[in-house]
Amino acid sequence: MYQGWGINRTYFEGWYFKVVSADESRAFAFIPGISMNESGDKQAFIQVLDGKKKTASFFEFDASAFRPDGRSFTVSIGNNFFSANHIKLDLPSVSGELAFTGTKEWPNPWYAPGIMGPYTFAPFMECNHGIVSLDHSISGSLEINGEKTDFTGGRGYTEKDWGHTFPSAYIWMQSNHFDIPGVSFKASVARIPWLTGNFTGFITGLLLNDSLFRFTEYGGARLTRLVVTETGVEIQFRNKRHTLSVSAPRDMATPLASPIRGFMGGRIEESMTSAISLVLSEASTGNVIFTGKGRNGSIEISGDAKTLMPR
Repeated sequence: MYQGWGINRTYFEGWYFKVVSADESRAFAFIPGISMNESGDKQAFIQVLDGKKKTASFFEFDASAFRPDGRSFTVSIGNNFFSANHIKLDLPSVSGELAFTGTKEWPNPWYAPGIMGPYTFAPFMECNHGIVSLDHSISGSLEINGEKTDFTGGRGYTEKDWGHTFPSAYIWMQSNHFDIPGVSFKASVARIPWLTGNFTGFITGLLLNDSLFRFTEYGGARLTRLVVTETGVEIQFRNKRHTLSVSAPRDMATPLASPIRGFMGGRIEESMTSAISLVLSEASTGNVIFTGKGRNGSIEISGDAKTLMPR
């Protein structure tokens, strides 16, 4: 749901809807949101990322066109509509409707109501993160630049961010296209400002056979390896029971607008064509539980990755 009630400056909130067609020939991310600068100037927007063609468009709207619902996750921007189970697009280059079924949520116990865990209760976080659905099926079609594309049978993923600024350095990656149906992976590692300075936080989840293997800094897991080069990324997470090793080559990325002090004046780069390799094993024995490679992997690497390295 929308979190920005009563806020009128230095704030952004946006959602990320990733959709991939059944034949995996088309992959898009639709990013609706609202942004407010320090002076209180407001702007609604929808970004469209074409992951295969590696192009992006930014559509601006008057802030009055942004209409969130106060009782459920429902957001309208002009004639465009977004919810957990449905999107409707009416943009110059994209129009049509998609429905989502079988959505898989991140578990939300009362003491940690969201993927941020106990940090949900920290009022000074510069950026908050949430998962709407780790994986779901798609039905419907879109007309994109005059060409109709059927997304029925495809897979989707939805998340959101809100706050005022993306972290100074972070790595984010996601894929739910593995050889085994129903597998979904997401990971984020970020430099987090705190009362006494800053620290590296991470939130990672692997959905496998309806079980979610979680690796979070606040849950006691450790980041035991992180290597970022011009050609690829290697990360390893470890909790009391499991170890998750992640590797992915760096692919050509597409620039997107990002928030700085609330307004969308920054730039990040995202690839949606990476291959993310995973190995999940038992921490005590090393026995492999799962190994696989996620296609259509989305990856963002921003800022100085050296500040994220384990110390």
